[in-house]
Amino acid sequence: MINYFDFYQIPESFNPDPALLKKKFYALSKEYHPDFYANEDEEKQQEILELSTINNKAYQALSDPNKRLEYILKLHDLANEGAKPQLPADFLMEMMDINERLMEIDSKEDLGHLTAEVLAIESDINEELDGLTNDYDQLNDTAKENRLNDIANIYYRQKYLLRIKESLNTFATRL
Repeated sequence: MINYFDFYQIPESFNPDPALLKKKFYALSKEYHPDFYANEDEEKQQEILELSTINNKAYQALSDPNKRLEYILKLHDLANEGAKPQLPADFLMEMMDINERLMEIDSKEDLGHLTAEVLAIESDINEELDGLTNDYDQLNDTAKENRLNDIANIYYRQKYLLRIKESLNTFATRL
């Protein structure tokens, strides 16, 4: 996996400077623009095309907070397709309760109450995530490693909650 932070020559961060990201993206877009290499041999043109593609993917991944979160976790092998994370038992019990209540919804009022509850949980999770990522850059490597595990836990709780929100939206269209 290509390290986009190294590619942009910036430190790994959950909160990189958006202006710096954009500046790096535009500078490399100019440097690796295929039109400037039209007279080069096929190998050089292919290399430039690959670098241009990496630049676009790097900017897409690092400029979006959700994609950046997932990208950093993947860099550290903490978010993989098909992973079976160990979510906290209290969180799973709370989600099971919400799922059961979701199946029993028969009015827009019930849906509204449950939606508000889910949004409150999401807000708490996001607040916890902000607390874990805000000072990440200042931590030493060992502390970063420990912090990343806590962040991965939140990432998987967010994904679980997203499925609940999708179910709520499905029920909203039926009522």
